[in-house]
Amino acid sequence: MSKLRELGTSGLLTPPLVLGGNVFGWTADKATSFRILDRFVERGGVMIDTADVYSAWVPGHQGGESEAIIGEWLRSSGKRDKVLIATKVGMLDGEGGSKLAPARIAAAAEASLQRLGVDTIDLYFAHQDDEDVPQQDALAAFDTLIKAGKVRALGASNFHAGRLKSALEIATAEGLPHYRVLQPEYNLVSRHKFEGELQDLCVTHNIGVVPYYGLASGFLTGKYRSEVDFGKSVRGGRMAALLEGKGGSVLAAMDEVSAEAGATLAQIALAWLAAQAGVTAPIASATSVEQLDELIHAWDVTLTPEQLDRLTTAGA
Repeated sequence: MSKLRELGTSGLLTPPLVLGGNVFGWTADKATSFRILDRFVERGGVMIDTADVYSAWVPGHQGGESEAIIGEWLRSSGKRDKVLIATKVGMLDGEGGSKLAPARIAAAAEASLQRLGVDTIDLYFAHQDDEDVPQQDALAAFDTLIKAGKVRALGASNFHAGRLKSALEIATAEGLPHYRVLQPEYNLVSRHKFEGELQDLCVTHNIGVVPYYGLASGFLTGKYRSEVDFGKSVRGGRMAALLEGKGGSVLAAMDEVSAEAGATLAQIALAWLAAQAGVTAPIASATSVEQLDELIHAWDVTLTPEQLDRLTTAGA
């Protein structure tokens, strides 16, 4: 069991790996999802990350499929007290409007609570920024949920530094809840969306960071090393640009560190993330128990400062 880390000032604790729920009901059926969730808890995992929009992109799906499977698992397993549930609002339109309209936040939260079968969402993310809604209005809607006991802590996902900073300033000035956690895209081959001003802001304000795409949709597992590999999964089409950019040099550095550390490339990628300033725990999803076991071992991998620097330089 890895040591628990504080998730910023949210009051929540997690080991340095959060389980991504985007695959539940998509590339992992219900039975497989249940096995993965059981194993995650058995191994000491705590936080499960999902969203109301998962998996609306699948033909015939409407969104909420992942939450519904997690809810069924919570009821059948009786393990609600062993896990933290993070979900999101802002990408699935529906009752109350779209994105972060206050009525939409209220309606979406109720729908998520129903699908999950819980009384409280431990961590509720604004899934994306919404410049059409005054930030104080969105924060006030979240405040109502917190005061009603339906949400414990707030997070922001896909926010630029300027907008996150203004949200924090508005929250302080108006006595509204702060975003305590940030969920950005961040990995060894995609660093520009987080590093710099946004990362500095999170460190300064002690905002816990839980990056998504920690394995770059599988690229950083070493699965895609040439054009012939792109057909290995539904995500293969995204890999050409990564391989043509810094991907090749990053994989070469990862191969070296992997041999030195006795760890897989996936474990190296997640261990590098967990060592970055401001990062509490990367998010990673698994479609099998075997894959999950590999990912969980990432929290046992400690990279040396030289190895971390080598990896960082390869992707610069």
